[in-house]
Amino acid sequence: MALVNEHFLKLRGNYLFSDIAKKVNTFRITHPRQPLIRLGIGDVTRPLPPACIEAMHKAVDEMADAATFHGYGPEQGYDFLIEAILKNDYAPRGIHLSPAEIFVSDGAKSDTGNIGELLRWDNSMAITDPVYPVYVDSNIMCGRSGVLEENGQWSNVTYLPCTAENDFVPALPDHRVDLIYLCYPNNPTGTTLTREQLKRWVDYALENDTLLVFDAAYEAFIHEDDVPHSIYEIRGAKRVAIEIRSYSKTAGFTGLRCGYTVVPKELTAATLEGQRIALNPLWNRRQCTKFNGTSYVTQRAAEATYTPDGKEQVKANIEYYMANASVMRRELTAAGLRVYGGVNSPYLWVGTPEGTGSWKFFEQMLYNTGVVSTPGVGFGPSGEGYVRLTAFGTHEDCQEAMERLRRWLK
Repeated sequence: MALVNEHFLKLRGNYLFSDIAKKVNTFRITHPRQPLIRLGIGDVTRPLPPACIEAMHKAVDEMADAATFHGYGPEQGYDFLIEAILKNDYAPRGIHLSPAEIFVSDGAKSDTGNIGELLRWDNSMAITDPVYPVYVDSNIMCGRSGVLEENGQWSNVTYLPCTAENDFVPALPDHRVDLIYLCYPNNPTGTTLTREQLKRWVDYALENDTLLVFDAAYEAFIHEDDVPHSIYEIRGAKRVAIEIRSYSKTAGFTGLRCGYTVVPKELTAATLEGQRIALNPLWNRRQCTKFNGTSYVTQRAAEATYTPDGKEQVKANIEYYMANASVMRRELTAAGLRVYGGVNSPYLWVGTPEGTGSWKFFEQMLYNTGVVSTPGVGFGPSGEGYVRLTAFGTHEDCQEAMERLRRWLK
């Protein structure tokens, strides 16, 4: 008899966005004439940059010719994309990495969910709260989170509250933990850390022999000068941090799937006997065993984002979304709501009216305006009293959504 992995049974019945989809579908059935505006899930609406389309067409033509056909590619990614990453994402910031430290994947979600396989199940961990659900759920699946307590928190997880009272900058843990997940610019709050604030986390990790998993999927949206784009801008970070990036939101690859993870060669973890083990070859071994590589056509598209035309087109898409964010911040603030984020990120973290819970406000907004948000409590206990809105809609939808919300709130 096969025995189930009982840790899976600890998970909530549905992923957060599945719950939202069910509620939205119910609304559509009961209100068939009300047009919906979806500003909840972080999915892009702009088409792929023309440079990427051109590169993909060329790559598909290569696949049609025996002389240029590509079969299995390297699990770590093709050299042409890795070199483009090093040259464009890191070298201009004074960060020196080797090609063997870059691992191309099918997106940041996969890598953030899989990276924990490198560590024992009984490592202690900390997360900012609210937090991207995959960080917690993937650790529940392997038993690392412990047991669910009466307060709704997991026994082996240290929660680091990000609230308006601390400007959404979490305090360092007051004790040692083995593993910490950081996401900046933050999903869901849209807030960021300054260079000095990020340095405190790296210093903590160096002092406590802690591994940092740094999700930088939204770094291209950063506009302010004192906000680091990479954790490796901080001295010593290569000894304690893994960085994960994505083309999903920057170049519109949510349906194409491509990202990459940086595992520095000097990054190590320990055995029970105290032997230091480099994580880079372990991640390489994991990828070679469980991942067959991102498609050649997709990697050519990703490479095209680094061409002069590609850079301009990606920048234009980002500015399009950030123009939406600017309008949304202004209109929501004028309507009397507390609004955070939307400056270095496409996410806006919006406080609900006094005494109104996240799910209740989500449903009120949906049924009174037809605008879909994401309840903040779905991202963690400290998300109660907020909803998240995304700036990934069209200009027209964002304008219409703000008009509907303004009329309703007035």
